[in-house]
Amino acid sequence: MPVAGTLTDAPFWTGITDADSFARVQDERIARARAAIARITAVTGPRTIENTLAPYDEIVLELDTAGSQASLIENVHPDQAVRDTAERVSQQVAAVATELSLNRPVYDALAAIDLAGADPETRYYVERTLRDFRLSGVDRDEATRAQIAKLRDELVEIGQEFSRNIRSDRRSVTVKDAAQLAGLPEDYIARHPAGADGTITITTDYPDALPVFSYAESDSLRHDLYMEFNNRAYPSNVAVLQRLIEKRHELARLLGFASWAELVMADKMVGSGLKVSEFIDRIVGLSGHRATEEYEMLLRRKRERDPNAPQVNAWEAGYWSEQWRRSEYEFDAQSVRPYFPFERVKAGALDVASKLFGVTFTRVDAPVWHPAVECWEMREGDALVGRFYLDMHPREDKFSHAAEFDVRTGIAGRQLPEAALVCNFPGGAAGDPGLMEHSDVRTLFHEFGHLLHALFAGRRRWTGTGGIRTENDFIEVPSQLFEEWVWHPRVLATFARHHETDEPIPAEMVERMRRASEFGKGLGVRRQMVYARVSLDAFARDPQSLDLDQLVERIQDDYTPFPHVAGTHLQCSFGHLEGYSAGYYTYMWSLVIEKDFFDRFGEDLLDPTMSMKYRKTVLEPGGSAPAAQLVRDFLGSDFSFDAYQEWLDRN
Repeated sequence: MPVAGTLTDAPFWTGITDADSFARVQDERIARARAAIARITAVTGPRTIENTLAPYDEIVLELDTAGSQASLIENVHPDQAVRDTAERVSQQVAAVATELSLNRPVYDALAAIDLAGADPETRYYVERTLRDFRLSGVDRDEATRAQIAKLRDELVEIGQEFSRNIRSDRRSVTVKDAAQLAGLPEDYIARHPAGADGTITITTDYPDALPVFSYAESDSLRHDLYMEFNNRAYPSNVAVLQRLIEKRHELARLLGFASWAELVMADKMVGSGLKVSEFIDRIVGLSGHRATEEYEMLLRRKRERDPNAPQVNAWEAGYWSEQWRRSEYEFDAQSVRPYFPFERVKAGALDVASKLFGVTFTRVDAPVWHPAVECWEMREGDALVGRFYLDMHPREDKFSHAAEFDVRTGIAGRQLPEAALVCNFPGGAAGDPGLMEHSDVRTLFHEFGHLLHALFAGRRRWTGTGGIRTENDFIEVPSQLFEEWVWHPRVLATFARHHETDEPIPAEMVERMRRASEFGKGLGVRRQMVYARVSLDAFARDPQSLDLDQLVERIQDDYTPFPHVAGTHLQCSFGHLEGYSAGYYTYMWSLVIEKDFFDRFGEDLLDPTMSMKYRKTVLEPGGSAPAAQLVRDFLGSDFSFDAYQEWLDRN
């Protein structure tokens, strides 16, 4: 069993007040990890679970916790000094993790453990760990291992620079006449008053930018904001991304792989870069007819206003899609926003999760890194089983998208799981109800699905089998599945109420919204395949022959009917190129599985029968078994494309 440590279940920010105190806590963790490495190598005699795997899991616990907390804080803390310290901690943790992954004596010790009589989870943990050691290069000669370590250290710093440039590049456009905001919601206009010079500033923050792309009648405003939005971190990330790709390729070659793409697929469900390419081609083929039809509909709608229009441009796609939905489906996306004030949506996500999974949520007073952050506890009966943090609105130098961040992995009987949601939704200011787009509601439920996965998987025997440690191309299934609940009238009626009249959202309005949402599905899938193909091809070839601008332009022109917009460089702000790297396909791969999962749920989505089975067979196991086994445990078979195809074809 895991060796008892000194950790407690106190909120992780307890006692941390500044950069020095944060560094001290994490430095102590790193020191404990190094001490555990020394304990493993000092063992004499037979290798056992108690004298080898248990201290190894101690190492995993300490590095996982220090690295997770540093990753969160470097993305959210308002103090530059604290963010800088967190980046340094991330580098230190990565260096120790690399050192460990290349430590042949530790690998040999784990390989020598007598697993006779061990439970399946423990056997899988050891087998997967040994595989990961080999993928890291532990079996290479000493000189090669030294090169690997150097490259991994460099890659951590390059990745941090890439993400930092995206986070810090908050761009804007200036509107000189309020008439240019025509078409935008009244509350949006109210949040953007003219400054002392009479101009209005619209930033590239998601709550600012996305409504413009959908609603603004001014084509010039949409165009100008599109250019800024798709040039974030340009040109600063041009050279950074090239270095990232080159160093990853060099590392992959050292490890015996043809490319970085092949290396990162070696531990995924898909298995190889070739199979990813085949998967992308399959999805492109399945979506082609629908995407073409939808584009022709948009062009036809645009030509009603401009008979000579030769094409629909990328910055017009959201606007003309909204116009089509209004005319053909009698649905105006702005009409549902009054039913989605932020606080009600947040409460709705908590309430739905409570009904489905048999837990309760309570907000508590706890130390946090910013006054806007909330701390919540998850209980099952009287037992405290998880804690999480909500950092939900934009601010300067904060992570600018939406994500779940692990804080610490829970261990049964020892350590409480903690996680955080970091998002950028409307609201947060006094008097602002934070009226959300339905797409915002989906995003909140999506990220909350990740959070539930992290918390429910936080009661395993080992750190290394707990939390979200499943294969990366399965990791989006729980988040995508939880999105399904925001499309159903009975579910929405439990929390979607008009912020002024308190009337529940009409079922008829939800049905029109659902039908309208079917339009654009083919184009949306094609857009996702642009990102999937860019991420794969950027890491699947010799970087010396790679021109990223040409690659992006070719893929956009091949996969979507909207011509590439000259002068844009979306790869510079494509943050997943650092994290998911070659694996952005995982969103669509996971969606295929998710549609098969959701097909097993009945009409009454608030009936907990199937959701509790899902909790027990998919969420709670965490990383204790291969993802393919979790799929079979829930479905009773391997997944198929049938439900996905039905969803894609549905009108």
